[in-house]
Amino acid sequence: MSSDPHHYRLLKLIEANPGINQREMAQAMGVSLGKVNYCVKALVQKGIIKIHGFRNHGNKRAYMYLLTPSGIEAKARLAVSYLKYKMAEYEAIRNEIEELRRETEQEASA
Repeated sequence: MSSDPHHYRLLKLIEANPGINQREMAQAMGVSLGKVNYCVKALVQKGIIKIHGFRNHGNKRAYMYLLTPSGIEAKARLAVSYLKYKMAEYEAIRNEIEELRRETEQEASA
């Protein structure tokens, strides 16, 4: 399975709120609706999530997204990968801040 951080965030959203729609997923993740749709299709193809259709009280078609047993395992693996990704991102930002701090201290003392 891909270590795409979007997949982990999507699985986390689905696990917390199975009735969430793709537009809400996109908004919560800060990505396009197309990106969410692409990720959902990939996760369905891999057997990570299942989509169940149901009728809501407004008589419109709605869906429930459920993690499969392999989806629960994949989410755990992705959590480790996501943590590594975020730690690397944190280190890069921390290094950039430290460099900016040194630059401003040098400019202030000049």
